[in-house]
Amino acid sequence: MSPALWALLALFALRVAGQFLVAFFGVAWLPAMPRWYSGLMPYEYLLPSQILILALMAWICVDFTRGRGFFVQPRRFFAGPWLWFGWLYLAVMLARLPLQLALKPGSPLIPIFFHWVLAAFVILVGLWHRRELAR
Repeated sequence: MSPALWALLALFALRVAGQFLVAFFGVAWLPAMPRWYSGLMPYEYLLPSQILILALMAWICVDFTRGRGFFVQPRRFFAGPWLWFGWLYLAVMLARLPLQLALKPGSPLIPIFFHWVLAAFVILVGLWHRRELAR
């Protein structure tokens, strides 16, 4: 379980780092800033929220790697509402792709993929908790 969580964390960290490099250093070999995000949230607020998400994901990964800690104590919250949120989040983001392609061609697709990454992370944690509670 923990290798998959670490892989998803690494993917999201690469996204945050790539966007940061483009925003602050104008790195030309990466997609331009408009390709990285939809603009729904100004980047000055998006970056801190992404860093908080990365920190939470890292904490979860460390707990799963060590096999102890808050996130590896089977909890109904993670097997229930958390898992349902993950599935709903994934469903909405899966539906977003064809809708966006049809209604707003040319709009950024990078954010959609990374929403899938975040949803997968949430779902994996939730499924682990559901399995552990069923034991």
